[in-house]
Amino acid sequence: MTNPPQIEEIKDLPEVISLLPLRNSVLFPGSIIPIDVGRPKSVKLIEEAIAAERPVIGIVAQRQARTEDPKLEDLHSVGCAVRILKVIKLARDNYSVILQGVMRIRVEELVADEPFLQARVTELPETEPSRVESEAMVANIKETAKKLISLVPELPREAAALLDSVTEPGQVADLVASNLDIEPNEKQEVLEAFDVGVRLRKVLTLLTRQLEILEIRERINTQVQEEMGHSQREYVLRQQLKAIKGELGEIDDENADADEFEQKIAEAKMPEEAEKAAFKQLNRLKQMQPSSAEYTVTRTYLEWLTDLPWSKSTEDQLEIGMVRDVLNEDHYDLEKVKKRILEYMAVLKLNASKKGPILCLAGPPGVGKTSLGKSVARAIGRSFVRISLGGVRDEAEIRGHRRTYVGSLPGRIIQALKRAGTNNPVIVLDEIDKLGHDFRGDPASALLEVLDPEQNHTFSDHYLEVTFDLSRVMFIATANTIDPIPPALRDRLEILELPGYTRQEKAAIAKRFLLPKQISEHGLTRDDLEVDFSEGAVMELIDSYTREAGVRNLQREISSVVRGVAVKFVEGEVSGKVTIEAEQIPEFLGPQKYIPEMADRTASPGVATGLAWTPTGGEIMFIEATSMPGKGGLMLTGQLGDVMKESAQAAMSYLKSHLEDLGIDKDALDGRDIHIHVPAGAIPKDGPSAGVAIFSALVSLLTGRCIRSDVAMTGEITLRGLVLPVGGIKEKLLGAHRAGIRRIFLPERNEKDVVDVPEEIRSEIEIIYAKAVHEVLGRALEDEAEGSKEPKSE
Repeated sequence: MTNPPQIEEIKDLPEVISLLPLRNSVLFPGSIIPIDVGRPKSVKLIEEAIAAERPVIGIVAQRQARTEDPKLEDLHSVGCAVRILKVIKLARDNYSVILQGVMRIRVEELVADEPFLQARVTELPETEPSRVESEAMVANIKETAKKLISLVPELPREAAALLDSVTEPGQVADLVASNLDIEPNEKQEVLEAFDVGVRLRKVLTLLTRQLEILEIRERINTQVQEEMGHSQREYVLRQQLKAIKGELGEIDDENADADEFEQKIAEAKMPEEAEKAAFKQLNRLKQMQPSSAEYTVTRTYLEWLTDLPWSKSTEDQLEIGMVRDVLNEDHYDLEKVKKRILEYMAVLKLNASKKGPILCLAGPPGVGKTSLGKSVARAIGRSFVRISLGGVRDEAEIRGHRRTYVGSLPGRIIQALKRAGTNNPVIVLDEIDKLGHDFRGDPASALLEVLDPEQNHTFSDHYLEVTFDLSRVMFIATANTIDPIPPALRDRLEILELPGYTRQEKAAIAKRFLLPKQISEHGLTRDDLEVDFSEGAVMELIDSYTREAGVRNLQREISSVVRGVAVKFVEGEVSGKVTIEAEQIPEFLGPQKYIPEMADRTASPGVATGLAWTPTGGEIMFIEATSMPGKGGLMLTGQLGDVMKESAQAAMSYLKSHLEDLGIDKDALDGRDIHIHVPAGAIPKDGPSAGVAIFSALVSLLTGRCIRSDVAMTGEITLRGLVLPVGGIKEKLLGAHRAGIRRIFLPERNEKDVVDVPEEIRSEIEIIYAKAVHEVLGRALEDEAEGSKEPKSE
């Protein structure tokens, strides 16, 4: 804060004086300021003023600082008359001038514009307030100003004493206003206040505001310094810790994490969206303390983001011959599936941008669905990952958990891609028909996006919150049955049926795959021991110890026999070449588990053999009927479902309405109850394919004629005696063949479904197509009664 020496009054203020415009400052009476003069008009004014003795000029502030050549309307009307105390020439056309304000003036009229501004001016007299009021405001101003001076260290200590030396109220206001750090417009308002009381109030208001700003700034500075002190202390301690770790040979991970992730992000070659998210989280990580919980969460997220194979892929082996050799090497038969894989390879070779198919291998357990997926991956040179979906009930298992949850992770799809290490692996979704759902969501619905080739290129995981392209992944789903799969999900799958194996196929699989694998795994591939199974032994295992569509149980039985051989070899009982014969199998496995019972089960009237479909393959099903004294009722047992009960009722109704046509006494059912039973009562049974078998059992019972032991039948019956088509024909035929059936009755409209049955099965089974039930009875019943009538059909 500066104060001029005693103001030397101007006795005779010229009526016309030269005006020097100022851009960003306001000059008050009593103040001394230096200014630089460089504008041409201003330079001419100063040069002319130097020639005059004790020159007086007018200083007026511009309304807009950017105006280069101001006119009268560009200047404020109130300014200050000043004396030029000193002029220093800095360079050509550039002066430094020291000015002292003397009095307030008002610009009345412009007299000349060239070579510089000249105007007619008048002095502004001051209006004094009451003495008491002025003294009170002056005291407040001085007290507030001293507080402000104490908060501004750059102001000299003499500033407070200088302020005390000024006694005139107007001069106090001008002195304080000239030194306040406020806008030029606010200073101009103080300059224009010729009423000293108004001027004192304005200055006190501005001074109080400035003091509040400084106090707040001081408080903020104190807080910042405290925080900085804490941060500096922590920094020093961390630097010391870093030095100690360096001496001990330990690595400092604090900055290593950020550098490592920055390098990983660059190497990952992510899409723009993912890279933007990664750098955002990396910047957050750099600002966190490693000890904070959020640091660990962010670090884990970056690990997932950078470890995903955004741009890593394997090159497909598109040589069709080599792919065919690999599939044949790993799997016997399955020609339909192998053909589809080869088609996919051929299309991919012609069009590399073709989106991967979503295959679903459906069939009973043990037929090689999962291992086929592994073989496909090996055949085309891709990574292989298996995801087990059995029992999954939470949608987050597929889409991932959001990062707001503790311990959140990506879903199984993203986890599988990380394990695979490439963005085009073969992923087997095992047991897709075993998905569940509860209050946590429906995972089958979450799979809709994953398994849709038109959508999965923008798959979004809740944990990642960025999209990942799944279109290059080859998904292979497996299922035992198709029915539990929701229709919307089933629509996205290409279903490939694997119904099961015949006896000959099982024998070939055992010879080519199962036996060598089990002998090798049990350590029996030695120079002094050679183990082999005769063809009869293999067939004995298939016929008497297993009854399944696949080969899993066959593998277990082979394993049991091989373990028995291992025990004998270790004990020294066998050596050299050991061939297992059919007669030796009971020695290792005990008595036969499955004994042919066809002749016994159909040796009496009222027993028929039906065909059933189960998730484990086709099976035969015996239907027994008997009669007893009663009131003509119908009793059904064997845990039959509603559909089978209705089939039995339909068969009974047709029988009652056609007794004479069937050669049965019309009074045969009077006073008799009929009991229909399906053995294995602990197993629930249902389905629309037992009507013909139930009807045949009833006719056999009432006519006393047995049904041939090698005959089985399937089909639904109507009240008109028609035989309706049913499903699962291939599985049922394979099951019948395994059970020794040699003649099968099928609905006529199922003839098209027999094409999928292997030729070797069709050559060993006589298939008879029936349109009506009388066509079945004519060739299924034995010992046709003499004189019976030909069954008729409506």
